[in-house]
Amino acid sequence: MAGQTVIVTGAESGIGAACAEAFGARQARVAVLYYADAAAAEKTAAAVRAAGGEAITVQAHVDDEASVDHAFATVERHWAPADVLVNSAGLNMSGVTVRDMTLAQWRRLLDTDLTGAFLTSRRFLTGRGAAKGDAAILHISSIHAYAVRAGGADYCAAKGGLSNLVETLAIEEAPHGIRVNAIEPGMILTPMNAHAQADPVYRRTLEQNIPMGRAGNASEVADLAVFLASDKARYITGARIVIDGGLSLMQALGA
Repeated sequence: MAGQTVIVTGAESGIGAACAEAFGARQARVAVLYYADAAAAEKTAAAVRAAGGEAITVQAHVDDEASVDHAFATVERHWAPADVLVNSAGLNMSGVTVRDMTLAQWRRLLDTDLTGAFLTSRRFLTGRGAAKGDAAILHISSIHAYAVRAGGADYCAAKGGLSNLVETLAIEEAPHGIRVNAIEPGMILTPMNAHAQADPVYRRTLEQNIPMGRAGNASEVADLAVFLASDKARYITGARIVIDGGLSLMQALGA
């Protein structure tokens, strides 16, 4: 993937940061898009460079059309239209039931996790114009796109909508040589699971529900992202690939 331009949103931490570094290890040019923490973004960029790639950091609020356009235009001026988009920016479920959820909370999460995916995908496509050739869009989704949880209506609805967005885009963009896929992680040890990261006793209570007996690591998701973006996956599009140690297979047990 040497010389390819890769845009990773939400790249200041977690799965996004791991993806950025993994693409750097393949000598890609990685645009580290971040929300607010410039220092964390620069740390990711340093990891990309140390791995063998090039890196720049660009601030982007994925729920804002003008911010997304500015970020992509910055990357295009610096390098070229992107070959790969990894959309990792997102918020976690609120833990609030529908009867108690405010409209502001509902909109906040859908604007980031679903509308953000639409805006970044659209800008990736318009940036490429009519050019044909192998390119890839990857959305970091979740097993909760279909395995719902109480208190997760905002998150589950956003990820369920993302599944349909991915499949629609895959059909629309296949003639242009652009593959569109979703990665659906289960429990991954990232800042989004800060409690489980910090408390091994609490983490074990959760890991007991996972057939493989452990939570996943962000680097494992990143390895999958690199594969799906590479020419080794050139016949895969519209797929929703689960990476959860078997957790989602357990949802109907016990009743």
